[in-house]
Amino acid sequence: MLINLLPDFLAVTDSTDSTDRLAAYNQYFAAHRALLEQYWHNYVIDPEGPHFTDIVRATVDADRSDLRAMLDRVDVVSLARNTERQCRELLAMDTDVDIVLMVGVGAANAGELVVGGQGIAFVCLEHFTGVANQHTDGLGLDPELLPLWLAHEIAHVVRYTSPTSRSELRDIIGGAGGNYSYWDTGRRATLRELLVNEGLAVHVSQAISPGHAAWEYFGYQRRQYADVRQLESVMARALAGDLDTAALGLRLRYLSGGMSDEARRIDRFILPERAGYYLGARMCERAIDTHGLAWAVRASAAEICAVDASSAARSA
Repeated sequence: MLINLLPDFLAVTDSTDSTDRLAAYNQYFAAHRALLEQYWHNYVIDPEGPHFTDIVRATVDADRSDLRAMLDRVDVVSLARNTERQCRELLAMDTDVDIVLMVGVGAANAGELVVGGQGIAFVCLEHFTGVANQHTDGLGLDPELLPLWLAHEIAHVVRYTSPTSRSELRDIIGGAGGNYSYWDTGRRATLRELLVNEGLAVHVSQAISPGHAAWEYFGYQRRQYADVRQLESVMARALAGDLDTAALGLRLRYLSGGMSDEARRIDRFILPERAGYYLGARMCERAIDTHGLAWAVRASAAEICAVDASSAARSA
């Protein structure tokens, strides 16, 4: 189901008075609490914390002319519907996914949630205006990248919620009452599962939205992509002993932005941020070639790596 929160958010920003806008956002948050509370918990901060109001005030007072201009020229609803249809066919989807179009608070440009067993893939459109915006922390991504990012998140949701998924993450989320937590899954899922999870999503985005520069599928810059490829063998050796370990620090080191150089240091090398996206994609290649994306998105990480090991043994 498509959930378009844009009209409600833009109505919040229409008032000329900052105090009125702040009150309107609080009403907007309350009206969509089930979704927005989990968005804040997983991608921003605790919405019950002391900095919530400061972030909201900056959000509602920001200049949105770039967003409004993009919405005037791009039919984002049609883009989202078409991407969902393509994913449904490619992945033989057997689970319902809510597709959410929203404006965030400058945090993730896209993401996945599961709330009460319902899978949700969302995109925050302030990042897809084609113009970097320091007031909104908008990244200035081209709106033509929306299908790429949305397909990435839909792949996650299928892995988490499909009744035929054999993924470790599906079991963890099910055991948490059908609610996804970035932090809990980071502590409990093995590094192997987390890498495979991101790698599969990269491959789905490539299949749904082909033709972009290779680094864009990983959320890298060109130089970062070159650095990751150059360090591939170093990283593969370094993480080999941790693949079956579950630790939030490993997720943050390999799959998160914003970590210090020291936190990403391996021997004398400093890993590029989110280097695990590339490594995960490489781990999945043979399984996808052998069984296809619909199978791979639902397979356990062990099954995927077994295909890779079997292929390597035959080639030896």
